[in-house]
Amino acid sequence: MCLGVGSRTGPEGPGDPRGRDVAFRRANGNHPFGALLVDADGEVVLEGENTVLTAHDCTGHAETNLMRMASKSFDPEFLSRCTLYTSTEPCAMCAGAIYWGNVRRVVFALSQEEIRRITGGNPENMQLTISSREIFARGDHKVHVSGPHLLEQARAVHEGFWD
Repeated sequence: MCLGVGSRTGPEGPGDPRGRDVAFRRANGNHPFGALLVDADGEVVLEGENTVLTAHDCTGHAETNLMRMASKSFDPEFLSRCTLYTSTEPCAMCAGAIYWGNVRRVVFALSQEEIRRITGGNPENMQLTISSREIFARGDHKVHVSGPHLLEQARAVHEGFWD
């Protein structure tokens, strides 16, 4: 399934963005990670892609790129009613961007532990071993986190990429 910006979706329904295929990011020359921002009405309003390789930017994670666009496009009150769907649990940097951007709900496919297992310590996917839940729990406002979800689909995107 491939949703475009402006697509209508519902939580865990047939158009649920957690099932979004992020394989096209590989074709763009990037790491296979992606993120979507969905408003309170279930409308996909933004998409983010990992651009670490193509932009030569170590901060170019999908969630951080998405939050840069979101904070330029929407006010904090709007963002507080949005959900960020992401292919992998946000890293510490991305969790910070999500928190400071005021998004209050995050849904992810692969956990940090699972992506670490898949990448096998590949230096292109270095990690800080702290969960997004732990980071969000230390903030002044609540961020609801749901995941992992759709593990088979999420793993498939990484097959052969990190070898």
